[in-house]
Amino acid sequence: MSFDPQMALALLLLIPLAAAALIPLVGAKSPNMREGITLVAGVLLLCVVGYLGVQVSNGVRPDLHLGTFAGNFDVRLKLEPLGLTFAAIASSLWIVNSLFTLGYMRGNNEKNQTRFFTFVAIAIFAAMGIAASANLITLFIFYEALTISTFPLVTHKGDDKAKKGGTIYALILMGTSLALLLPAIIGVQVIAGTTDFQVGGVFPEGTSLLATSILLFLFAFGIGKAALMPVHPWLPNAMVAPTPVSALLHAVAVVKAGVFAMLKVVVFSFGPSLTAATPASTTLSWIAAISIVLASVIALRQDNLKARLAYSTVSQLSYVTLGAMLAAPFAIMGGALQIVMHAWGKITLFMCAGAIYTVTHRTNISQLDGLGRTMPWVFGAFLVGALSIIGIPPMGGSWPKFFLMAGALDSGKAILIAALIVSSILNIIYLVPIAIRGFMKPAANPEDDAHIASLRRKHRWVIIPPVITALGSLILFFYAGGIANFLEPILPGGLMP
Repeated sequence: MSFDPQMALALLLLIPLAAAALIPLVGAKSPNMREGITLVAGVLLLCVVGYLGVQVSNGVRPDLHLGTFAGNFDVRLKLEPLGLTFAAIASSLWIVNSLFTLGYMRGNNEKNQTRFFTFVAIAIFAAMGIAASANLITLFIFYEALTISTFPLVTHKGDDKAKKGGTIYALILMGTSLALLLPAIIGVQVIAGTTDFQVGGVFPEGTSLLATSILLFLFAFGIGKAALMPVHPWLPNAMVAPTPVSALLHAVAVVKAGVFAMLKVVVFSFGPSLTAATPASTTLSWIAAISIVLASVIALRQDNLKARLAYSTVSQLSYVTLGAMLAAPFAIMGGALQIVMHAWGKITLFMCAGAIYTVTHRTNISQLDGLGRTMPWVFGAFLVGALSIIGIPPMGGSWPKFFLMAGALDSGKAILIAALIVSSILNIIYLVPIAIRGFMKPAANPEDDAHIASLRRKHRWVIIPPVITALGSLILFFYAGGIANFLEPILPGGLMP
């Protein structure tokens, strides 16, 4: 049997599933083999995504029917440029995050490591299903699978704090999806007669703007993983998890699945033209802008490093929702580029936080004085990731803000540019001083820092991965044009109609 795009589409699901099945068989008896399975699966998955990327760039849209239920509801996969982009993020960062996880879990003597690696593989399986969903029904199934598979990761430590954080995580994500997202999907089926994703949208001409407004609100808050305020509290509460989970949640799988789903619904279910004409889009644009600024203000007040990064993520995710609701071609492209650039920048910051904790067991920003001279690679990577999140050239994160500002002008909502500017200023205030503390301030305890310096070689696998992703944040700046060209087919009239 020849290798074809349809088979490759099946492998997107089968590779992480096979890893999830094999990891428990090896178990704790052979940790090297267990982690080797994870890394091999990651490399194979990335190769398959690369092959599919070539096919999609050549205009092929691989399609695979998985089954039918309730008469005529199809579970089907179909890959297009936006889905391929999300799959590329998840598969590439799974490899880097796995290397980091290896160093973190061993360095901190974490329990239940086999279970941990198993559920990470299942989460990647769910993320691949979301990326390749051909319709809203399929997306919903894999969306729920992602929530369920990440719950054991959030509650990994098993203490009361972890259980409380996991409960909030599950209640908000499951509650919003069942109470809001599922009714929205049913509404699309009733009005449009299909839940399939189509370029330009599926609603017939003359559809009531009141109905589309209601549905747009249901999607915006029903896709809880996008963390639009006020359905965001699950995200900071998930910080009770080990840092590799935080990196997975905030860069690779969960939040990216949320904003990807939001963008895909706008582009392929509503269509940019209908979204722009729907009154709810203006209200949701303002809610996204408020979330951008308010979450940044809250982040500024956090001394715990992971908590600060968590609220930063809430702010940065709302960039994508803002781009979707502005619905202009440049704004949608800005949202899509934000998914890519934020993934690489934010995973860098979280892995740096994990490296600091593994080597020093320090969690608060006020404890980091002088540590940059002891851990220069980690703090250097943190600075690079921070500059990308802020949006300073030549970092990849500068491009989404440029496109979003252009989109705000095109859509007649130039005032919302103020939210992006204020957010960037606040990003500088709450991120850059962390690196300055590390490099410029005197160490609080020089003898302790000398001991820390001796531990760096032992914990190299928590130091190397953030350096890799920081370099990626820089390199992506020069490839933004290529990514935009690849994504342009998702826009009905192109980027420059």
